[in-house]
Amino acid sequence: MAEPLKGKRIAILAADGVEQVELTSPRQALEDAGALTDVVSPSQEKVKGWNHTDWGEEIPVDVELRDADVSRYDALLLPGGVMNPDRLRGNSKAVEFVRAFFDAGKPVGAICHGPWTLIEAGVVRGRKLTSFPSLQTDLKNAGAEWRDEEVVVDQGLVTSRKPADLPAFNAKLVEEFAEGIHPGQKSRAAAHAASA
Repeated sequence: MAEPLKGKRIAILAADGVEQVELTSPRQALEDAGALTDVVSPSQEKVKGWNHTDWGEEIPVDVELRDADVSRYDALLLPGGVMNPDRLRGNSKAVEFVRAFFDAGKPVGAICHGPWTLIEAGVVRGRKLTSFPSLQTDLKNAGAEWRDEEVVVDQGLVTSRKPADLPAFNAKLVEEFAEGIHPGQKSRAAAHAASA
């Protein structure tokens, strides 16, 4: 079996209330493609998953956010759920962690409500992406070009709308993460500094 992600390490940033399947399904696809994955979280030992309409399983945390080093990772996955990205976007270390992947040109995947954290990190202006439909106004107000498609890829940024999109999302994650650094994957601050 081909392992296009062999030797790559992927950070999965999550907090309590993460939509369980949006973490477990992409994680399995990434690991099946040969990647090593770490659940990174502000929580110390575990995060509590959300399973559609109720609490789900507890997912072990591999690396505490305060100890996470972006240079150790080749890509970042941001699962959704409503509570999870809402908690992350209010955490300055989480926002800095996300922004650092863009500054380094590393690929990032976000699904459902995950793009809320991208907005807070200031990395969506001028980018094409999708999300859960209720976020479209937030994304447009932040300068993004929102599309209602099952998966949208823009220079290393992979986004999808909901759990039903996971097959397409997972396939594009593997493809984009395998490609590695994308020069167009920069936060506004990094892009501005490069052009100055």
